[in-house]
Amino acid sequence: MTTVTDVMTRNVRTLTPGDTVAAAAKAMDELNVGVIPVCEGDKLLGVVTDRDIVVRAVAQGLDGNTPLSKVMSRDVRTARETDDLDTVLADMASSQIRRLPVLDGSERLIGIVSIGDIAVKGQDEEDVGQSLGDISAPA
Repeated sequence: MTTVTDVMTRNVRTLTPGDTVAAAAKAMDELNVGVIPVCEGDKLLGVVTDRDIVVRAVAQGLDGNTPLSKVMSRDVRTARETDDLDTVLADMASSQIRRLPVLDGSERLIGIVSIGDIAVKGQDEEDVGQSLGDISAPA
């Protein structure tokens, strides 16, 4: 059985609720990612996505100094490091979620699993391809 820990990305850069929208955009640009977990220490409070920046900040006329606490997504689905990858992939597909923060047994952020991680490191190419199509299908 392949688990989330087998494919996830570790050592994920995080930001705090007090960091700014501009800092998040800069970090996303540097890392070539579309999501940054927002934490206090290793406790996940939410995530900020490129979409959050556009829809909740830019479209609302907020500036780059706006704290992430005003634009971040708080109700975040997560995966556990020991979760079966097929189950997580099916959940991602049914919910059309492209990335999930990964928590350990103590609720600490230890990584993130994305459709890219699964596509590159996943085992069953046919299942992965089908699920990636389901995740990416128009809503």
